[in-house]
Amino acid sequence: MSAASGGPESDTAPLALANPWWMRGLAIFCVLSVLFLVPRDLFRPETRDVEVWLGFELRGRAALLSAPLHWAIFAVGAWAFWTGRAWIVPAAAGYVFYVALSHLVWSEASPNGNGWVVGLAQAAAISIPGFLLLRAAR
Repeated sequence: MSAASGGPESDTAPLALANPWWMRGLAIFCVLSVLFLVPRDLFRPETRDVEVWLGFELRGRAALLSAPLHWAIFAVGAWAFWTGRAWIVPAAAGYVFYVALSHLVWSEASPNGNGWVVGLAQAAAISIPGFLLLRAAR
């Protein structure tokens, strides 16, 4: 019986096509990221006091107040990947490229950075999943 005739596969076939295994995997990655980030940002003093945005470090109260934005990004990503929202793939690719650029800027701008050569290598490596996401979005 076909999906068009209301057969048994009509309930699962569209879900399998709309939400491939790798989207579920990325949803799980996002959930695990939230579960890791929240306690780390709240309870570990050495990480609680620093957040990095576009490669620049925010410290103290600004870091503590901006940390929930990171949590929200990953929480929305988890929901969107799990539910198969079409917009999440290019949005996630954009976020990956943003993180890659942030590593390049941070490596040069931060006293804790390792210079632009290391930042460029990090940015190149981090960009690979972004390119894979763009390819998957086609």
